[in-house]
Amino acid sequence: MPLEMNKEVFITCAVTGSGATQDRSPHVPRSPEQIANSAIAAAKAGAAIVHCHVRDPETGAPSRDIKMFREVTERIRDASVDVVLNLTAGMGGDVIFGSAEEPLPLANTTDMVGATERVEHVAECLPEICTLDCGTMNFAEADYVMTNTPGMLRAMGSQMTALGVKPEIEAFDTGHLWLAKTLVDEGVLDSPALVQLCMGVPWGAPDDLNTFMAMVNNVPTDWMWSAFSIGRNELPYVAAAVLAGGNVRVGLEDNLWLAKGELATNEALVTRAVTIIEAMGATVIGPDAVRKKLGLTKRAPR
Repeated sequence: MPLEMNKEVFITCAVTGSGATQDRSPHVPRSPEQIANSAIAAAKAGAAIVHCHVRDPETGAPSRDIKMFREVTERIRDASVDVVLNLTAGMGGDVIFGSAEEPLPLANTTDMVGATERVEHVAECLPEICTLDCGTMNFAEADYVMTNTPGMLRAMGSQMTALGVKPEIEAFDTGHLWLAKTLVDEGVLDSPALVQLCMGVPWGAPDDLNTFMAMVNNVPTDWMWSAFSIGRNELPYVAAAVLAGGNVRVGLEDNLWLAKGELATNEALVTRAVTIIEAMGATVIGPDAVRKKLGLTKRAPR
């Protein structure tokens, strides 16, 4: 597949994530107000989409609290800057086993709930986009499995489609894209779909360029896609994604650093991404253009 650079690029800012980064940088937002303010600053810097998790304001631990999702949503929607809202639906699928010799019973930190509960905040807040992690995978932690069975994904995807919220398929490996294409073929998800290629996350697809292009080449040509890598390769992947024909994601969910020894903010990461994209001769597009490309309708909560 020949490379065809994307000339009209949208930026997604992943504002805070659910990883244990809250004590590694003072810039990782915790409270709904902090998360919303950081998202708004990222939008002013050029992000067309903000991807939001919520955290316990005191500890910074990841949360599924609907009230906090509602507060983040309302604060962003009430802001003077327009932006496409993308809420995570990846929580509630965390299985933590016991030791290698005694995997059961599961650890009390396991958070595994049903499909309806996993998308309850989506039904409440009605964002334009929500994520759908399209597969089960091991993460770097020894006994943690991100669990998304085909049955669970069919149930969650069907509910998202019925709500009129566009799923952003999170693909951590080529098999996840295979399953995503099957869900579209079955009518669970609408076509054309939206995909986020998640590179360099242990133990998914590594972020070398050969693997990246294998991922790109498995995305149907009529689908819209974006990509990111984590840590030091986040900003180089801005250029890689644009060159390969896609869109980009940056943010503190994936990387805490702007440069060696210099902690980043979401706003600074978006600003740097804008600089890279424009230096390549491409244009950064805003939320209205993204809505047109993706067929989104901006809505308020019911």
